[in-house]
Amino acid sequence: MGKSSKYPSYSGGTISINGVDKATTNKKGNTIVSNYNMSDAEKNIYDYAQNSLADSLPSVNVFDEDTQKKLQSQLDAYTLNGQKLINNLYTPMIEDLKTDVASRFGNFDNSVFLDNLNEIESNRAESVNNLAQDILAKRDELVGNELAQRYTYLGFLQDLQNNINSNILNYITGSQQNSSSGNSYNAQAYAANNSSSSSTFGNYANLASGVLSTMGPYGMAASAALQVAKHYV
Repeated sequence: MGKSSKYPSYSGGTISINGVDKATTNKKGNTIVSNYNMSDAEKNIYDYAQNSLADSLPSVNVFDEDTQKKLQSQLDAYTLNGQKLINNLYTPMIEDLKTDVASRFGNFDNSVFLDNLNEIESNRAESVNNLAQDILAKRDELVGNELAQRYTYLGFLQDLQNNINSNILNYITGSQQNSSSGNSYNAQAYAANNSSSSSTFGNYANLASGVLSTMGPYGMAASAALQVAKHYV
């Protein structure tokens, strides 16, 4: 019998979709290399997400002139609407008071008119003060909404990257598992082949050794040589 066969070469692994290799694992020198073949569409999405993140992060909390104008325009509209509501509420009240006092007293130089007018003006001043507080709160709300939209967009870009990276890792893991299965099969086949060869030769060596040992000194020497040889085959 001859010597055992050479140990099989490294078995690579591949994951394919519609005949296109998406992920491969191979041995280059002493290094195991896994590679993912990104499609043009995937590359465009990945590059867009990465570049957009890089561009957006430095200015995520910075409001440029256009953004400031947009926020101020919304705040001005909120302010005008509040002022309109106050005027629509209190102006008719003052006009009704004037009409009532004029019809009853003929003039406005009396305590009835002044007392009621002071009460209306006091309530209007409180409403104006409340509006001023509402405007400050509205400004904070607008700023918060703008930042929230930006953070949501950054999160979307990050999710795009993470999803693609996760997809790549899954494909590469699959190719590595295929490679591992191939190498495991090769190792088992190699071990089985060597075990079979060694067993056959060992049995032959034992039989021949027994016969030779009865044939004098030279036979005994040949018998010993066979017993040693069977451990190297």
